[in-house]
Amino acid sequence: MPSDRARSLDATDPLRAYRGRFVPSEGVVAYLDGNSLGRPLTASVERLDRFAREEWGGRLIRGWDEGWLDLPLILGDALGEHVLGAAPGQVAVADSTSVLIYKLARAALDARPGRDEVIVDRGNFPSDRYLLEGIAAERGLTLRWLDPDPAGGVTPEAVADAVSERTALGLFSSVAYRSGHLADMRGITTVLHDAGALAMWDLCHSAGVVPTPLDAWGVDLAVGCGYKYLNGGPGAPAFLYVRRELQGELRQPVQGWMGSHAPFEMGQGYRPADGIRGFLTGTPPILAMQPLVDMVALIAEAGLDVIRAKSIALTEYAIELVDAELPDARLASPSDPAQRGGHVTIDHPRFAELLPRLWAAGVIPDFRRPDGLRLGCSPLSTSFAEVEAGVHAIREALAA
Repeated sequence: MPSDRARSLDATDPLRAYRGRFVPSEGVVAYLDGNSLGRPLTASVERLDRFAREEWGGRLIRGWDEGWLDLPLILGDALGEHVLGAAPGQVAVADSTSVLIYKLARAALDARPGRDEVIVDRGNFPSDRYLLEGIAAERGLTLRWLDPDPAGGVTPEAVADAVSERTALGLFSSVAYRSGHLADMRGITTVLHDAGALAMWDLCHSAGVVPTPLDAWGVDLAVGCGYKYLNGGPGAPAFLYVRRELQGELRQPVQGWMGSHAPFEMGQGYRPADGIRGFLTGTPPILAMQPLVDMVALIAEAGLDVIRAKSIALTEYAIELVDAELPDARLASPSDPAQRGGHVTIDHPRFAELLPRLWAAGVIPDFRRPDGLRLGCSPLSTSFAEVEAGVHAIREALAA
């Protein structure tokens, strides 16, 4: 049974009614992995069924002329307005995170000829690092590696020490995938701009849970996935942001028919479309976008600032419980909520062996090597009682 404190926190939670909009998971006691894969909305299950029957099955190929072709930009504008702090015409939904990072990184490097260095940190997500390593090898570039505190992340001061007149691009995560460290995006972007470099951000662990006013902070480029706090489902399409002032300057390298100025002319020679459409490549994944439509609408309804406040409260409660009940575990995330995203990581040398036991008991965090459990709290679907039940189960597993 939940404690009086957990029940009180849930009773006063302004977002408590939203939990009922998600598909229940039979046998799951505590789902603490929404930062890896968000729960599905009941509305999305209904939308997918309706789409298959009425739009795909009913309209068939006519659907392309009845809204499908514009959905990447329409949904992109909704993401920009309600999630990313971006004015219309700067966000599009397409491809995977890795493909979009590749496209934008290559475009950014081409836009800074004569500069041959890229700044990246060793704590960044593997795909980000691997992609830059491949691009650097192809083009003879130098990667300037930062080594942040494992329980923290990249700081403006560290970036300032690494930039020079040779820096073309800096690529960092807004929220570190392991520690949950929340980067000073505005400060780091300013440091890069002062050196004449471009700033690119991976928003996978912040989109939908942490406000990131991209326009206000002068961010140049950003990419994020759709399956974490945006609840788009396994392998949901990603999104990209290109600041309006750069759209005429950058030319993405993966040229495909959907990004051309006249896709259905099938003409000889590629000429990119104007604006954000020029960063598309192939046929949009219309079916896979459907759950994102519902989640972006839900975020708009709830309000991102309220979601962020609940996220802080959840992670604060998780840390409070860990301190009280798991004295042998070590907090591997920032203790200051202003420097923390939507998840908390705790380290213990036995966590790898305990994860299968926890999952079998219906308690689902995730594990990150060498010895960290991430407690991912999705504010719209996670209760305080779930967080409490999860920490209790970890305590009991360690004791056993």
